[in-house]
Amino acid sequence: MLFQFDAAMELIRRRRRRSNTIYLLFFFFLLFTTRTTSANCRRRTVKHLSTTPSSSTQLESRITSKVIAISIVSGILTGLVSALVLAFLVRFIVQYMKQTPILKGPVVFSPKITPKSLHAALSNGIQLLGSDPNGKYYKMVLDNGLVVAVKRLGSLEGNGTPESSGSGSSSKSVKRRLQKELELLAGLRHRNLMSLRAYVRESDEFSLVYDYMPNGSLEDVMSKVRSKEVELGWEIRLRVAVGIVKGLQYLHFSCETQILHYNLKPRNVMLDSEFEPRLADCGLAKVMPSSHSAVSCYSAPESSQSNRYTDKSDIFSFGMILGVLLTGRDPTHPFGGEAANGGSLGQWLKNLQQSGEAREALDKSILGEEVEEDEMLMALRITIICLSDFPADRPSSDELVHMLTQLHSF
Repeated sequence: MLFQFDAAMELIRRRRRRSNTIYLLFFFFLLFTTRTTSANCRRRTVKHLSTTPSSSTQLESRITSKVIAISIVSGILTGLVSALVLAFLVRFIVQYMKQTPILKGPVVFSPKITPKSLHAALSNGIQLLGSDPNGKYYKMVLDNGLVVAVKRLGSLEGNGTPESSGSGSSSKSVKRRLQKELELLAGLRHRNLMSLRAYVRESDEFSLVYDYMPNGSLEDVMSKVRSKEVELGWEIRLRVAVGIVKGLQYLHFSCETQILHYNLKPRNVMLDSEFEPRLADCGLAKVMPSSHSAVSCYSAPESSQSNRYTDKSDIFSFGMILGVLLTGRDPTHPFGGEAANGGSLGQWLKNLQQSGEAREALDKSILGEEVEEDEMLMALRITIICLSDFPADRPSSDELVHMLTQLHSF
């Protein structure tokens, strides 16, 4: 099956071959200009010397030398100016041809999906699953029976960023960056990452197509846990935590270029039928600054204060998620004695740890055997380390995989 994605890649390769041809033409032009200039100078010199009588005076010889020098200098200057003008034109043409073309219509990365089936499903109505500041989530059934999840991003026009509020060329730049990021995400393969199956660009909106996760997001599940609709034991919660940090380990250490999540929170952790976690929206907040600028309780201090983001910022967000799994609490609510001061989940856990009352922080609905309680208390210590104010004090995702897997055999 020929996909539009392959066609786009072939178009880019053709443009690169054209740019190489332009460079060769520029080289031959420069060589021809230099040789022509030198030949003209030699002709002028020979012609002038041939017309000079053998009895020329010393003054005439000096004049002849000056004429030759002026001819050489003018030839060199003419060649340089021509070369600079041509180089500017070549650079402009090459930059234009190297731009990633903005693809219209569906771009498919999965053999199970066709552009026709996507268009048909999008026009036949889809079921709304939820929404957040980044867009809305839908459930959609294709004509071959495949169930997928669709995330519709907000319009790229007027999203509050300097780039999008400018000219049409700035809007195209945002679209190219987003398209490039989506093609990068489509190439990621890990059991704890959501695989991007396709995307559709309609006017100024992008719809991203993922595998459908029957258990929804971790935020949805933990909300049901708090309302007693769902029971989630410690073993499953720890498995979720290990899966999340393994996904981060892949992004931080296994990709050719390190990828940061930028927006890790329970809403962006999807759970399959076996409660295996998969990270969604990896890196999209970087391309859409309006979503990245929205500070939440899961944001690391350095990212909200100085807009500085590193892999350790992802670790802080993971620490908040691990705290939610251990306590079962909603971190948007104030905790304990810190309530009057708007205290955070991290500060509440640190205070209990220092006072020797760490057990009081654990979710009472999953406290059972002594072994599980010991594992949870160890995980609580790991949580507090991840929530350190200083990035250098937080462990890496590689170290966290070893820490958490030692708590329980998976």
